[in-house]
Amino acid sequence: MARTKRRQAGEGGISEYQTSTGPKFLIKYNAIRPDGSTKVVLKRGFTTRREAANALRTEVRKVETGEWVDLSKETLTAYLAEWIGAQRLAPSTKSSYQKNIRLHIDRHIGRTSLDRLTAMSIDTWMRKLESSGRADNKGGLSARTVRYVFTILRSALSDAVKHGHLAVNPTDRCSPPTPSQARPPEMLAWTAVELARFLTWSESFDSEAAMAWRVLGFTGMRRGEALALRWRDVDLDAMRVAVRRSVGLVRTKDRGEELVEGPTKTGQSRVVDLDAGTVQKLRVYKARRSNISPQLVRTNDLVLGGLDGGYRHPERFSRRFNSHVTRARRAFGEDKLPRIRLHDLRHTHATLLLADGEPVKVVSERLGHANATITLGVYQHVHPGMGRQAADRFAALLADPT
Repeated sequence: MARTKRRQAGEGGISEYQTSTGPKFLIKYNAIRPDGSTKVVLKRGFTTRREAANALRTEVRKVETGEWVDLSKETLTAYLAEWIGAQRLAPSTKSSYQKNIRLHIDRHIGRTSLDRLTAMSIDTWMRKLESSGRADNKGGLSARTVRYVFTILRSALSDAVKHGHLAVNPTDRCSPPTPSQARPPEMLAWTAVELARFLTWSESFDSEAAMAWRVLGFTGMRRGEALALRWRDVDLDAMRVAVRRSVGLVRTKDRGEELVEGPTKTGQSRVVDLDAGTVQKLRVYKARRSNISPQLVRTNDLVLGGLDGGYRHPERFSRRFNSHVTRARRAFGEDKLPRIRLHDLRHTHATLLLADGEPVKVVSERLGHANATITLGVYQHVHPGMGRQAADRFAALLADPT
């Protein structure tokens, strides 16, 4: 029969029990959950009474100081589903989190209970993603994707610690891909000649699309910002546009995909000045759309919307650009026009301005970066040549001492 050493109320107790390998000891104590309810905690497997007593004192002290944590037996999948439902995220961000959780966390370690997650098991999971983590079973994920998924998991487990489901965050001791290993794809940009060449070709091939490519190339707007631009945002007399919102593609498992309008990436609106040539082309473009239907150029209508007045599908919009680049490269010769992505029109805009000596702060404001430091970091590749120009200018200042 188990023998229990009597203790004062609140101190817990120690009991001896028999196993096939000899006597062992268990501890028993009361703990208070975050919701105020009481839980009786049992821990077994201590080989000596002294070991059990030391463990009991430690646990009782945690209860008294509020450090005790009710380790969750909930599976990671169940926890993440609850966690993501409580987050205040932009629809596109939430959709991205859900997709990556479903594809890269749930199917690999989702059945593991929170209290059994370890740094080693998480590191093993990340190495598996790198070697064979693609959902189509065609190899591993990029370091950039693995780091992104790890960041989601780390944020979720940090909240688990904060809310008392875990004592420590196991991801604090993990080794995800480093920022240098997870650097984004190489940034590409056209020269001024190449951009002008492509826009001239586009106007003769597809004048409607050419207007979109020009707006992106001459303002540095993001794709979603351009597709959400309305005529009330465009002041042709003042030669400026107000960038107030963005539209993105949101995919959910239950509802499929939908286009959702929200704030800009930084949550801030901005005003971007236009050049006279772009203003003139927008006037012609607006008149042409008005001839098709007056309902395409009302104050609240989309500038770059479809002929039905709705948003253009962002991914199909990018594919249309890719198709036009392919056609233009065949027309000019591939050596005359490098292949770039739609987003690289934004990079082209910034690179050309910075290389021509435009102040970083001005370029940063046009792009809608949160601050100029981001612009400097993203476009640091532009600065080596600019540094040479600065050196030459400084030397010229001293060339004539009179």
